[in-house]
Amino acid sequence: MAHIHEKIDFTVAIFIVHDAKILLIHHRKLDKWLPLGGHIELDEDPEQAALREAKEESGLDVELLGERPPTTSPGTRALLAPRFLDIHRISDTHEHIGMIYWARPRDGKVTLATAEHHDIRWCSLADLETLTPPMTDAVKWYCHKAIEEMSR
Repeated sequence: MAHIHEKIDFTVAIFIVHDAKILLIHHRKLDKWLPLGGHIELDEDPEQAALREAKEESGLDVELLGERPPTTSPGTRALLAPRFLDIHRISDTHEHIGMIYWARPRDGKVTLATAEHHDIRWCSLADLETLTPPMTDAVKWYCHKAIEEMSR
């Protein structure tokens, strides 16, 4: 999706963990290993965006993990809290506010979105050290944290 604002956009990142491995994509345009994710569309909330991006980019239906407050009432719907938030620079004039979710696969078969990615694979902690191109320290930290917390 195109950027919806010239200075800042809201995005989701989904760290999917299964059997102490994390699902990563080698992004075609950015030439980086990343979690699944993308922009939040104007007609969706962050949860909907995370579920949509996971399905589009991997073929998987996922369960987002986190805490949802019991505050839903008419006119208000409580959202699942992301595990982390960040802000990251995309260019000299544009930034993304990222909502970072942990997830587990529910159903489906991992499928490569060839228009967007070179590769998709389940990676162990050891695999993170051998990816080419190397993963950024920030993404690697999130991978470690997700695997650690979801493998307890």
